[in-house]
Amino acid sequence: MKRRTFVKTTTVTVSGFALAAPKAFSAPSPAAAQADVVAGMPRRVMGRTGLKVSIVGFSGFALNKYGQEECNKGVVKAFEEGVNYFDVAPAYGESEVRLGIALQALKRDQYFLACKTKARDAKGAMQELERSLQRLKTDYFDVYQLHHLRQPAEVKQALGPDGCMEAILKAKEQGKVRFIGFSAHTTKAALEAMRGFKFDTVMFPINFVEYYGFGFGKDVLAEAKTQGAAVLAIKPMSTGLWPQGVQQTRKWWYRSAEEQDQVNLVMRWALSQEPVVSTFAPAFLDLVEKAIAAGKAFRPITDNEVLQLKELAAKCNVVFKREEDAVAMHHLRNREEGMAAYWESMHA
Repeated sequence: MKRRTFVKTTTVTVSGFALAAPKAFSAPSPAAAQADVVAGMPRRVMGRTGLKVSIVGFSGFALNKYGQEECNKGVVKAFEEGVNYFDVAPAYGESEVRLGIALQALKRDQYFLACKTKARDAKGAMQELERSLQRLKTDYFDVYQLHHLRQPAEVKQALGPDGCMEAILKAKEQGKVRFIGFSAHTTKAALEAMRGFKFDTVMFPINFVEYYGFGFGKDVLAEAKTQGAAVLAIKPMSTGLWPQGVQQTRKWWYRSAEEQDQVNLVMRWALSQEPVVSTFAPAFLDLVEKAIAAGKAFRPITDNEVLQLKELAAKCNVVFKREEDAVAMHHLRNREEGMAAYWESMHA
């Protein structure tokens, strides 16, 4: 299917300057997105976009570990199991190429495709976007995202003059991008992004260990809900950092739920947090399969299960506290340096 055409354009202001941006796409209707459940997999409306997406998405990062034939099988199998949302990024090694080949087995209007850019400038972002389109063998993305925001300063650069948002809005006007989102790993960056632009999607770690460990994710969920943005939950299967003395059964930076019952429970929790619409497993095809099974078995979390997870969280090592503290210290240091410069100028 060719890229979408716009029916109107309007003016969007980003950090104080105006950009021409499309107001609406001609309404696409992927055949697989017409029912609330497909192949046993529930679907949810992705915020204001109106798209109906599977509650378990497919992270293309997983494909970086496998040969092309296995990637092809994994993608088609996930689709046959009801998954219709595929996400990837240039930062994921050869994943774009492998996903692009694998998706040729499917009709373009049967699934939604999301990609990202780590570039914070307009020129770099446009170059990455065009390269990603080529590698993924498509001419448009359903969702295009600012990738891995950490510091508020990054957000200001991305949304400011000559920032990557200029390129993304231009691509949207050209029909190469339908909706705009971001992924972030710190609360400050996520909130700064949502204050600066009305994003359609928010990709953020939503996980019971972090949530009950130190409240990580609460503010982001609340702000996204207020704005009507859809949350795409990453790290939902994490059970924290690997404990000291425990043999790592996978070469992965955090410990994941492995047993199907445990996967079902932690995914059930993540999917019960509003406004989460979809979730992503760690980058292993066998864990993707377990996440898909959990999605098909989804039901709202119970009070007893919440208590069970709170008790478990107290025994786990949180992943993102150090990063949150580092960003907070950086912000405080910049503030102190700014105040020092101010007082110095006053007494010069």
